[in-house]
Amino acid sequence: MKLKVPGTEGYTAALDKFIEATVSIDFTELHHDFIPFIPKSSSRILDLGAGIGKDSSVLSSMGHSVTAVEPSEALFKAGKKLYPNFGINWIQDALPELKFLSPDVKFDFILVSGVWHHLSPEEQHFSMIKVSQLLTKKGILALSLRNGPAGVGTHIFPTCTISTIQQAEQTGLKALLTLEKQPSLLPGKEPVIWSRLVFQKIQ
Repeated sequence: MKLKVPGTEGYTAALDKFIEATVSIDFTELHHDFIPFIPKSSSRILDLGAGIGKDSSVLSSMGHSVTAVEPSEALFKAGKKLYPNFGINWIQDALPELKFLSPDVKFDFILVSGVWHHLSPEEQHFSMIKVSQLLTKKGILALSLRNGPAGVGTHIFPTCTISTIQQAEQTGLKALLTLEKQPSLLPGKEPVIWSRLVFQKIQ
């Protein structure tokens, strides 16, 4: 299925490079600050912008029911090939609409890692509304924000921690964790900084 999603620009041309970089990063090191918020018992988890599905595979191995959403056809196909035996429910779809993800299914934990900077400010706003709607009450959203020069993905926008928190609060989410100016784990990415945010659905 061909989805025309500007945020996926650049990934197909550098597919092997992106896969190599993704595989090289340890899940525990990358998501160290999110791990305490991942449900301990078997839960419904949504990985939005799942890439090749590495995070989804780890979350599935923890015993969770994982849905991986990825708009890039190249990454979508690579992920299904790389992680075929993890019971991941793959859906090719994109924020903010998520046209192919059932609105009736709610998730206890949603991971949005390295996605927000591919969305325009308006798309970021509507994506927050959509994500909040997909959370169960007391469900958790783990969100990473990237700022810096474009990498493999060439369609990027600035992200803002303060405005993101404000948007989240307007949709019934409460900030539980705010970490800013986190360095990239990849070599040669010193100009890139990350913020990591955790929210809980309270309304």
